Amino acid sequence: MSNENQNNNGGMNGKDFVIGTLIGGIIGASVALLYAPKAGKDLRQDINTGADQVRERASEWKNTAYDKGNELYERAQESSKNLGEKIKQKKDDIQERVEYLRSENKEQGQEIAEDVAEAIEEAADEMERQEADMNFKNSQN
Repeated sequence: MSNENQNNNGGMNGKDFVIGTLIGGIIGASVALLYAPKAGKDLRQDINTGADQVRERASEWKNTAYDKGNELYERAQESSKNLGEKIKQKKDDIQERVEYLRSENKEQGQEIAEDVAEAIEEAADEMERQEADMNFKNSQN
């Protein structure tokens, strides 16, 4: 719903709002300083102080975004690794079962082979779904 709401609002999202607020704040502060009854030297010093504060805050936001990005990347890597291990384990279990049953009865082995193929397809579909979910979640951040 929030994604549809964003699209209906001309594509405005949280980043656009923050950037607009930051730019508006800078312009507002600059105009206020220009119209304040201060000496030129004091005004320039106030502007430099304000610019330094904005630069520092932007650096903090950049570092926060970088840390969050790394955290999401590591989570995605771990989730992908865990999913791969689960699929491999499931495949190994199925192969063992197939071999056992194949040795018991060759006719049943054909049915089991079909079951294995189906299970592998389901595992691949699940992996693709989880990867798509992960990509969707990462695009939302």
